[in-house]
Amino acid sequence: MAPLRIALHQGPGGVPRSTDDSLAALADAAHRAAASGARLLLTAELYLTGYALGDALPEHAEPADGPGARAIAAIAAEHGLAIAYGYPERDGERIFNSVQLIDSDGTRLANYRKAHLFGEYENAHFTPGDEPVVQAELDGVRIGMLICYDVEFPEAVRAHALAGTELLLVPTALMRPYEIVAQTLVPARAWESQLYIAYANRTGPEGDFHFAGLSCLAAPDGTARARAGTGPDLVVGDADPRLLTASRAENTYLGDRRPELYRSLATAPAD
Repeated sequence: MAPLRIALHQGPGGVPRSTDDSLAALADAAHRAAASGARLLLTAELYLTGYALGDALPEHAEPADGPGARAIAAIAAEHGLAIAYGYPERDGERIFNSVQLIDSDGTRLANYRKAHLFGEYENAHFTPGDEPVVQAELDGVRIGMLICYDVEFPEAVRAHALAGTELLLVPTALMRPYEIVAQTLVPARAWESQLYIAYANRTGPEGDFHFAGLSCLAAPDGTARARAGTGPDLVVGDADPRLLTASRAENTYLGDRRPELYRSLATAPAD
């Protein structure tokens, strides 16, 4: 099976002036990604609206099939590549921090709601999702999705590995001074759970936050096959199913587990 080429869109920095600005930047990134041979473009967390919306968040949230989704479906179809993008999703009175995957023909493939909310800001404005593993097939590769803080929980990534995820998409809004997550933890997650992780971050100051950049495509051998800097960037890398198969044969973490010994970990009280 041929490698799946993925582009990570880091930026633009700062709060977008409007959703139209985000869509224009995405169309440009899609054009460049397609020219590089990418079949999939991943944006950062809450890409469509910006992260630091505060109390204005409800007026920018939209349903999964809303106008933003329709506009991105048109961009995907125009450039012939799938797009996974972060956005605030409205469902009735609830607002979720979500990522949606749209196929290269504009079909909506999957939608995931962030389960682990980070800090006071997110807990004050979002409802946590409760579906741990959301997957879709793209070019024969099983795709899974998490968002930012989710990937910092080994249980969340391992659940994907056990469900057969081969490429885990993680739009993120990683802030300074937590660069260790992008530099060390994400490649370690790819190694210990034997899958690819595409991690696309925001960059620069936005409201009270300063985002770290450092987007990466981490491989199951623990290396970063693509790595962005700290400013706006578009980086491209290949998720190779053959390398994944070989890596899983050599690194047998998944087969060597003894889950009967770990049952108490899911119910142990936090001190």
